[in-house]
Amino acid sequence: MTESAAPLRVIEETPAYWRVVFDNPPLNVVDHTVLEGLQDLLARMDDSPELRVVVFESANLDFYLAHFDMSGKSAGISRTTGRAGLPIPMDTFVRLTRSPVVSIAKIRGRARGIGSEFVLACDMRFASRDNAVLGQPEVGAGVIPGGGGTERLPLLTGRGRALEIILGADDFDADTAERYGWINRSLPDAELDAFVDTLARRLASFDQRPIEAAKNLVNQVTLPTTDSLLDGRNAFAAALGWPETRQRVAALFQRGMQQEGDLENRFGAHLADLLDD
Repeated sequence: MTESAAPLRVIEETPAYWRVVFDNPPLNVVDHTVLEGLQDLLARMDDSPELRVVVFESANLDFYLAHFDMSGKSAGISRTTGRAGLPIPMDTFVRLTRSPVVSIAKIRGRARGIGSEFVLACDMRFASRDNAVLGQPEVGAGVIPGGGGTERLPLLTGRGRALEIILGADDFDADTAERYGWINRSLPDAELDAFVDTLARRLASFDQRPIEAAKNLVNQVTLPTTDSLLDGRNAFAAALGWPETRQRVAALFQRGMQQEGDLENRFGAHLADLLDD
C-alpha cells in the first residue's frame, strides 16, 4: 500500500484499487488546492492502466466537501482551462465522469454545493445514514449551481425533486437522498466502509475493457451535454455579479461561513432568515 500527501491523500490499496481521502482542514472547503489536486489525480489515473476503481472519502467525518471557496482566493481556478479545454471545475468533473476508471463517492459528513456536484459527477454514491448531509444551497445564497447541479440532478431525481432540492436550498439526509435517486444507497455508518470496500475490490477484479465499454454506453444515455454544463457555469459566473448575491454572500460570512460553527453545520437552516440580521 502506498500513500501520498494532502489536500488529497491517495492510498493505493492495490494497483487496481485506490482510495482518495479529502483532507483540507478545517471544513474541506473546495478551494484551488483541492481542484489542482484533483487535476493531478486525473493525470495519474490516465497513466495507470491497471487501475479499475477509485473511492473518494473524507478525513473529516463532519464535512465531506463543504462547498466552493467563496473568499475570492480561488476565483482564478474557475477562469483557468484544464486538459479537456473547459474551466477547471467543470473540466475536472467531466473528465472524472468520462474516465474509464470507476469512481465511487463514500459520503460521511456534509456535501453541499460543489461538494454535491462532485459526488454527482462520480459514477456511484453511497452515504452514511447516520452522518451524511447533502445540499444545493446556492439559490438561498443568491446564486445558482454552477458545477453541474442543475444539469445532473434532474437526470437522477426527475424534474420536481430536482427543483425541490435546488430552489428549496435546504439540507437533505441520506435516506431522503436515496429515495430521491440522488445517491445509490444510504447505509448504517458501521456498514458503509465494508460495503464500499467489498464493491470496489469486486470491480477491481474485473477486466478493464468491459468496464470501460459498459461505462461508455451508459454515459451516452445518461449524461448532460457539455453545452448545457457550460450554460450552467456561465449563469453561475454572471450571478456572482448580482448585487443581491453580494448582499447574501456578505451576510453568510458575517454569520461564520468557512469557519467551524453553526452556520456551516446547519447551512440550510440559516438561509431562510439570512437577511434578518
